[in-house]
Amino acid sequence: MDLTGLTLRVAAARPHVLLAAVPGGTAVRLAAERLLRARDWPRASTPAQADLLFVAGPDLPELRTPLERLWRDMPAPRARVHARTADEVEDALNAGRALLGSPAVRHASAAPPADAGGHREGDHGARERHEGDDQTPGHDGHGDHGGHGGHGGHGGHGGHSGGQTEMPGGLPMAGQGADRDGLTLDQLHLPLGPFLADWPAGLTVRLVLQGDVVQRVDVDEPARPIDDAAAEAFWAQPWLRAASGEPVPVGEAVRRRAAAHLDSLGRLLAVAGWPAEAVRARRLRDDLLYGAPGAAVAPRLERFTRRVGRSRTLAWLTRGIGVVTAQKAREAGVGGPAARAGGDVTSRYRQWLADIRHDLPRLEDPAPLDVAVEDSPRGPWSAEHPPSAALIALLPRLLEGAELAAARLVVASLDPDPDELVSRGVVEVARG
Repeated sequence: MDLTGLTLRVAAARPHVLLAAVPGGTAVRLAAERLLRARDWPRASTPAQADLLFVAGPDLPELRTPLERLWRDMPAPRARVHARTADEVEDALNAGRALLGSPAVRHASAAPPADAGGHREGDHGARERHEGDDQTPGHDGHGDHGGHGGHGGHGGHGGHSGGQTEMPGGLPMAGQGADRDGLTLDQLHLPLGPFLADWPAGLTVRLVLQGDVVQRVDVDEPARPIDDAAAEAFWAQPWLRAASGEPVPVGEAVRRRAAAHLDSLGRLLAVAGWPAEAVRARRLRDDLLYGAPGAAVAPRLERFTRRVGRSRTLAWLTRGIGVVTAQKAREAGVGGPAARAGGDVTSRYRQWLADIRHDLPRLEDPAPLDVAVEDSPRGPWSAEHPPSAALIALLPRLLEGAELAAARLVVASLDPDPDELVSRGVVEVARG
């Protein structure tokens, strides 16, 4: 019996896809997520679960090394494809399935030549994975969970370096240092990103831990694409266009803003361990992006915002984590939902829900967009000072002193968008 051939046929029929999005690749990621859901191809959250590595977005040389680490961590048979634009997504997924179904993937030497990003598509990885669709927060059955003052969290750090530096034996090297009680404890250097599941594209946050407490945080500068014109700040596009003098309807902008909040909620709900609602958030996001009439989507959005906003379990999981007052947020240059919420992770996701409800009646508003009046999804838009830059700068303040289990929830509740820092309009302003 040809077990290898059978494995190849199973993997090719319904590949488990590890989606690695890079800064500037949001439109590609969204197109891939929508098509994967339509085809019922499972999403992998770690390389060990994946058959197909799908790289979404422009070429970023600085991220080739972490992408290679992801690739090496995938078991055979495996394949890799790269879509730089949303129009390339379907062809790339079809090519990946064809590669997985080919006997050539049995031999690494039979992999196709490297593409323009320096990547190869080749062999490796079939794993079966099923997720329930009726689970409550904190019980998704995947990732590492830990306590946070009685709260559950989603560590999401186990079994997957996400392009992070590894030491001998696959573990980071521990040093020593005094903790806050004056005791000498091992210090562990742990990078998060740039390719964790449900994580801002390309963001790398470097933690120094003592025990499970974050002692120090450093954030890497976002990687930039080879061609600046290839990157776009997808969620801020209506504001970029309006700022350049193009007439943009308010309805288009608030629709994009509500979809951005649903995208952020999808990440946070997945990290918190509520995959069923994360999927619903993403379906609603896609309905808004593809022009569903407000009257058609409003009842489902109302049910979603009510269900998530009233969830006692989700509030319990996130209460007291990552607290920042409205005043402190504004002093740090943060605006938008994070500043208006003025509180913890619970306050911030509830602010997203409130903003979505506020925008629902305005989805068809034909009035011209005034960027000085309407905030972009993450705050008042400025190419000189993109709102996500302030959100990223706020991360060390919120993460230092927190427990590791809370770190990903804090990041998800701010959800900075690295696209804003590398898009064409912002880069042009930065260069003067």
